[in-house]
Amino acid sequence: MGKRKTFRERGKLKLSNYFKRFNEGEDICVIREKSVKCAFPKRILGRSGKVIGKRGEYYIVRVNDLNKEKVFIIHPIHLKIIGQKKIVEEIKPKAIKKAKKESKK
Repeated sequence: MGKRKTFRERGKLKLSNYFKRFNEGEDICVIREKSVKCAFPKRILGRSGKVIGKRGEYYIVRVNDLNKEKVFIIHPIHLKIIGQKKIVEEIKPKAIKKAKKESKK
């Protein structure tokens, strides 16, 4: 967990990372963007939690810190959705079945 980015990671940040949207109850992982100042403790890096609300452009996140649940206010650039592939895989077969039914009609 160094303070600098590697050579390949350097460069301009994507603006879409600043404006990520999360819904309440989504599972997220706390991953620090090294080129942006973070105001949360280092011990929660890599931990997973749930979004419980929004305050301005920041998100209120519930994270288990050892055995205690704690609440942090974190900028979306430091958050990443986890478990998104499962949702896409579940929806995809349903969409394929609907498309086949419509093409048969």
